[in-house]
Amino acid sequence: MKKNILIRTNLLVCLIIVIGFLITAFLSYQMNYTVSLDNIEQVSSLTSEGIYYQLTTLFTKPVNISLTMANDSLLRTTLLQEQENLDSSEYIETLREYLNSYRIKYNYDSVFLVSSATHRYYNFEGLDRTLEPENPENDWYYDSLSLSQDYWINVDNDEVAGANNKITVFINCSIQEDDGTLLGTVGVGLQIDSLQALIQEYENQYNVEAYLVDQNGMIEIASHYTGYEKVNFFSLFDYPQDIRQSLLIWNKGEAADSFWTAQDGRRSGEDYLITRYIPELDWHLVVRQDTGKFLAELRQEMLRSALIILMIIIFILIVITRVIRSFNRQIVALTQSMEQEKRSIFKKATEELFDDIYELDITRNRPANEATVQYFMSLGAEANTPYDEALKIVAEKQIKEEYRQGYIDTFKPENVIKAYKAGQDTLKYEFLMSTGGDYFWMRITARIIAQKSDGSLHMLTYRQNIDAEKRQENRLQELAQLDEMTGLLTKTATRRHIEHLLKEKPDQLYAFFILDIDTFKQANDLYGHAFGDSVIEKFAAVLRAQFREQDIIGRIGGDEFAVFIPAPDIAWVKNRAQRLLKALHYTHMALGNSWDVSASIGVALTAREAQDFESLYQKADSALYMSKKNGRNNYTLKP
Repeated sequence: MKKNILIRTNLLVCLIIVIGFLITAFLSYQMNYTVSLDNIEQVSSLTSEGIYYQLTTLFTKPVNISLTMANDSLLRTTLLQEQENLDSSEYIETLREYLNSYRIKYNYDSVFLVSSATHRYYNFEGLDRTLEPENPENDWYYDSLSLSQDYWINVDNDEVAGANNKITVFINCSIQEDDGTLLGTVGVGLQIDSLQALIQEYENQYNVEAYLVDQNGMIEIASHYTGYEKVNFFSLFDYPQDIRQSLLIWNKGEAADSFWTAQDGRRSGEDYLITRYIPELDWHLVVRQDTGKFLAELRQEMLRSALIILMIIIFILIVITRVIRSFNRQIVALTQSMEQEKRSIFKKATEELFDDIYELDITRNRPANEATVQYFMSLGAEANTPYDEALKIVAEKQIKEEYRQGYIDTFKPENVIKAYKAGQDTLKYEFLMSTGGDYFWMRITARIIAQKSDGSLHMLTYRQNIDAEKRQENRLQELAQLDEMTGLLTKTATRRHIEHLLKEKPDQLYAFFILDIDTFKQANDLYGHAFGDSVIEKFAAVLRAQFREQDIIGRIGGDEFAVFIPAPDIAWVKNRAQRLLKALHYTHMALGNSWDVSASIGVALTAREAQDFESLYQKADSALYMSKKNGRNNYTLKP
């Protein structure tokens, strides 16, 4: 009887254990599944952001260099003389030296020029070939003749002798006369190896796939593909039509769009995709995470757990009393181990990108873990200080004054709740902070998460030191406005500054000077481009010295400069023009040669009918023409 009772008791205990194990395994599987998908989304998003900022930084400079060459009046003048010098070796050598100087100065793999009149292809080694329309290798050039953009990018093999047909990213710009007539195409080339290596590094580190695709879905750059191979992204992955459209129509700047590719719209064993639009390239960055392998491993882990459970049950039938207690301990240890392992993997992946991670309970207005409490206490907050009060203490102790209110407004509980209700799961803020020394740039990325256990709203904050990135960004923005040879404003920046002043102070009288170095082409022809560059650099320095720091001074062409200054009256402007002529008339000595430098000046004054940049430019340019016609080294004023 006792034996039967013991058997029944053992069977009942085993049944309870089996049911408990099955429920535990199922819940553990569901929890790991959900959390792992969250990790996939976060790591994929961070990877996409990292690649995006690296690419925009990498392509800013070559785009600016190509645009600078395309707007060089000296190059336009040289192209107009091509028909007269088709058989001239000196003419070819002049173009070769020009292109090679840019290649050496900026360390590009290729610098080229194509004449629209003769279709001759010049590069840093001279005349390479003539682009025949029948050759499909030249389709990139003939297709571009119908484009209207300032610049465009294509991926192709480099046919230049010695380049070994290496796949190269070309940044191309059209060279046009003032009336819009196409003179040619100029550009620089970057071999694709380094870009593929950058993408491969991210793929290896974060177990994702990254692709740069054009508006038609063609892969331009990936770790194993280039635009030269003409591979369509959707031929590799047969996504539904709505997914394809979502990938290719997204164009909201730095923001990203993300989604799972499951047909029912739920997160399941499908791909997770993030897309970003890169306006500098007119391409889309697509980051893909394949969850199929992860789910297979998770199912195998569940099967192994089931086999272990079966073995444990058999063992319990033999030694029931001792095993029950041991079994319970093993279940707790196994659950804690899996959770700890999951947290360790996620922490390691995120800590490689971020400095500190803190968690807040937004619903209850308090820290959500001990690390966050300790951080607040290290800044002087008491242990039970509410989160919104601790936020103000952090701002007061570490953040530069002008960024404090923005920091508080962004991360205060009511704003986090408002953002979450509006469908926003991420908040970001960049600011200057200090931990006792100099200020440095910091970016906080906050992820808003609703806890499924109790419905409370939590926020994970990731702190990332972006000081080097921010300083590089500011430096690039400054360089984008300055002419690299003279340090003066570029033509685009000059125009933007002038338009701003005209709009800000429309009633102020301004004088717009256009200056041109007299017979500058002869200096280039006689002594070479190196001497000509030294003439321009010295001329710019002398011109700069004649004005105040706040005056607008720019280089708007090869040897053409512009100055925009406020003027009290016309007499003052005339006197200023006379003084300029005198200061800009000197003998320049460099490289063993000397040249008599002088300038012709055209001056226009703002008036009711000429209160915009275009009108002023046309008036000043017309006055400059009259100065040259009247013998140079003089000025003409058009009120």
